[in-house]
Amino acid sequence: MTRESKSSAARIFLLIGRLILAGIFLFAAYAKLKPQTTVPWSASSVKISLSMFALQVDSYQLLPVKLVSPVAHLLPPGELFLGLWLLTGIALRFSSLAASLLIGGFFSVVVRTYAMGLEINCGCFGPGERLGVGTIVRDASLLALALAVTIVAFWIRSRGEPSSSSALPAPQRAD
Repeated sequence: MTRESKSSAARIFLLIGRLILAGIFLFAAYAKLKPQTTVPWSASSVKISLSMFALQVDSYQLLPVKLVSPVAHLLPPGELFLGLWLLTGIALRFSSLAASLLIGGFFSVVVRTYAMGLEINCGCFGPGERLGVGTIVRDASLLALALAVTIVAFWIRSRGEPSSSSALPAPQRAD
């Protein structure tokens, strides 16, 4: 494989990987923010959804009571921001690193909770998802993808290639 084809394959991987990660974060934020009943979107319906999410955060038995509500109210907008950031491709090294760290944190909390034997709803994509082996496998896969995107983003940058959010090969210089 030539250097140009490796570079092109890496950029295509970055495009696909960051779009997948962006979609996951955007969907997770949407699932936590959307009204849980058939009421229309409003500030109060989102507030109710976030309060319900706070119950799921509390079920992990990880945070002091004072931190449960702030974390539950900040996490979905943070996921929304991160999803939009990944979607743009701007500063991909840092957005993918943030995604890797966040997913790594989620993964460790899920593994800890499962090991403790707590039978709770995950809360990962809204209410109703039981935490189990499937959740662990999914989160491990997402972590592997996020780490791969981060590594490739840093690798491309270290080679001095332009940080491009597109999958198109870099233009060739005329000598």
